[in-house]
Amino acid sequence: MSDQPDTVWRDGRVPVSRRFDDPYYSLEDGLAETRHVFLSGNDLPERFRDGFRIAELGFGTGLNLLAALALWRAAGVGGRLIYTSFEAYPLAPAEMVRAQAAFPEVAALSAELAPHWGAERIELPDLDFRLIAGDARATLPDWDGAADAWFLDGFSPAKNPELWGAELMAEVARHTAPGGTAASYTAAGHVRRALDAGGLVTTRVPGYGRKRHMTVARKAAPGKAIP
Repeated sequence: MSDQPDTVWRDGRVPVSRRFDDPYYSLEDGLAETRHVFLSGNDLPERFRDGFRIAELGFGTGLNLLAALALWRAAGVGGRLIYTSFEAYPLAPAEMVRAQAAFPEVAALSAELAPHWGAERIELPDLDFRLIAGDARATLPDWDGAADAWFLDGFSPAKNPELWGAELMAEVARHTAPGGTAASYTAAGHVRRALDAGGLVTTRVPGYGRKRHMTVARKAAPGKAIP
C-alpha cells in the first residue's frame, strides 16, 4: 500500500486528488465557479423554498454546501434546506478546512460547520445535510429521495468516468423531481446524451472562466413542456 497522501496541494492552496489527478475546484476561483455553475445553473436562489432539496455527486471539500447555505441565508428563506451528497472518497476534515480557508467570503460559515465535518448527518435550524458514503453507482439507486436541483460535480469525465456513466446519469434523472434541474461544469456530449436519455432536457450554456460551455438540464413537470 502506498504511503503517499491522497491529496496534494497546488501552490499550497488548491487540493488535487492524487487518485484522479484532478483539482477539487477551479484553479481560477473555486467559489466563483460554484456560484456560476451550480447556483446560477440551477436558477438559485429564485427557486428556493422551505424544504428545497439539493443532491450532489461529489462532496469534495464541502465548498458547494457552504456556497448553497450562504446563498440560502442571504436570500432569507424560512425553513430548512435539504442537502444530500454522494461521495466515494471523503476528504479528511482537516483537509476540508484547509481547502475552505482559501475563500474568506464563507469563512464564518466554514467555522460554524467545521466541528461537523466527517459526520454523515448535520442538522441545523436551516439545514438538513446527509452524506452518503460509497460508490454512487451502488448507493444512488437505493436512495429514496428526489432532488429539486442536482450538483453534478465529480472529477473530470476523462479522469473519473465511473461517475458519469449512462446508468448513473439515468439514476440522476430518475431521482429528479418533476420540474427539477441539474447543472454541471462539464459539457461532454456523452454526459448530455445520457441525461437526455434518462428524461431530462439538456442545454449547453456558457461555462465558468476558461471553460467555454457547461451543462444545465431540466425535467418537465406533469403536463408541461420544457420551453
